[in-house]
Amino acid sequence: MTRHLTPRWYSPVEVAVLLGFGLSKVKMKIATGELRSIKDGKYRRVLPEWVDEYVREQVQRQEAA
Repeated sequence: MTRHLTPRWYSPVEVAVLLGFGLSKVKMKIATGELRSIKDGKYRRVLPEWVDEYVREQVQRQEAA
Protein backbone atom coordinates (compact mmCIF):
# COMPACT_ATOMS: atom_id res chain seq x y z
CA MET A 1 0.00 0.00 0.00
CA THR A 2 1.43 3.33 -1.07
CA ARG A 3 0.65 6.38 1.00
CA HIS A 4 0.97 9.86 -0.38
CA LEU A 5 1.76 12.60 2.10
CA THR A 6 0.52 16.10 1.51
CA PRO A 7 3.26 18.65 2.16
CA ARG A 8 2.63 20.92 5.14
CA TRP A 9 4.82 23.61 3.57
CA TYR A 10 6.88 24.19 0.47
CA SER A 11 10.43 25.25 -0.21
CA PRO A 12 10.93 28.16 -2.63
CA VAL A 13 12.01 25.62 -5.28
CA GLU A 14 8.73 23.73 -4.89
CA VAL A 15 6.75 26.99 -5.08
CA ALA A 16 8.60 27.89 -8.28
CA VAL A 17 7.57 24.55 -9.82
CA LEU A 18 3.96 24.94 -8.66
CA LEU A 19 3.64 28.44 -10.10
CA GLY A 20 5.75 27.87 -13.21
CA PHE A 21 8.22 30.57 -12.11
CA GLY A 22 11.96 30.62 -11.87
CA LEU A 23 13.51 30.37 -8.41
CA SER A 24 14.81 33.94 -8.55
CA LYS A 25 11.28 35.26 -9.20
CA VAL A 26 9.93 33.36 -6.18
CA LYS A 27 12.76 34.66 -4.01
CA MET A 28 12.05 38.21 -5.20
CA LYS A 29 8.34 37.88 -4.41
CA ILE A 30 9.23 36.60 -0.93
CA ALA A 31 11.71 39.45 -0.40
CA THR A 32 9.14 42.08 -1.43
CA GLY A 33 6.41 40.52 0.71
CA GLU A 34 4.16 39.62 -2.23
CA LEU A 35 4.45 35.98 -1.20
CA ARG A 36 4.36 35.18 2.51
CA SER A 37 6.96 32.89 4.02
CA ILE A 38 8.55 31.96 7.30
CA LYS A 39 12.12 31.25 8.20
CA ASP A 40 12.78 27.80 9.66
CA GLY A 41 16.39 27.80 10.72
CA LYS A 42 18.28 28.84 7.62
CA TYR A 43 15.48 27.80 5.25
CA ARG A 44 12.45 29.68 3.91
CA ARG A 45 9.14 27.86 3.86
CA VAL A 46 5.79 28.76 2.31
CA LEU A 47 2.50 27.33 3.52
CA PRO A 48 0.21 25.94 0.78
CA GLU A 49 -2.53 28.40 1.72
CA TRP A 50 -0.08 31.28 1.18
CA VAL A 51 0.52 30.06 -2.38
CA ASP A 52 -3.27 29.98 -2.88
CA GLU A 53 -3.55 33.47 -1.37
CA TYR A 54 -0.90 34.80 -3.76
CA VAL A 55 -2.73 33.29 -6.76
CA ARG A 56 -6.08 34.73 -5.61
CA GLU A 57 -4.55 38.19 -5.21
CA GLN A 58 -3.06 38.03 -8.70
CA VAL A 59 -6.42 37.04 -10.19
CA GLN A 60 -8.22 39.83 -8.31
CA ARG A 61 -5.60 42.34 -9.45
CA GLN A 62 -6.08 41.29 -13.09
CA GLU A 63 -9.88 41.37 -12.84
CA ALA A 64 -9.80 44.85 -11.29
CA ALA A 65 -7.62 46.23 -14.11
